[in-house]
Amino acid sequence: MSEEPEQPGRERPSTAADRRGKRVSPASTGTGAVATPRKGRPTPSRDGRTERKPSVFSRLVRFIREVVAELRKVIWPTRKQVVTYTIVVLVFVSFMVALVSLLDWVFGQGVLFLFGT
Repeated sequence: MSEEPEQPGRERPSTAADRRGKRVSPASTGTGAVATPRKGRPTPSRDGRTERKPSVFSRLVRFIREVVAELRKVIWPTRKQVVTYTIVVLVFVSFMVALVSLLDWVFGQGVLFLFGT
């Protein structure tokens, strides 16, 4: 194959990604790292701006609006689901109370047996 003479001011892309324009060549960035293309204009600085702190009332109103927006996203259970979950919780709590009471009585009897009355 013959070497093509390079045009002045133009570099030959070294990889397929460079040829497709997917990345900027390392020679143009000077670091050897892959760089992303620039957007063409600088981001305006915020140094000259003074930030005003919103009032307590406006912050409260914003908070309430955000709470309402989040509550609209909630999938609320149906009445049947609420009743079912309530029954399950009550049965579980009753079982745990009975278990703890039984263990308390067993350990109490064990202590009385060991140490007497």
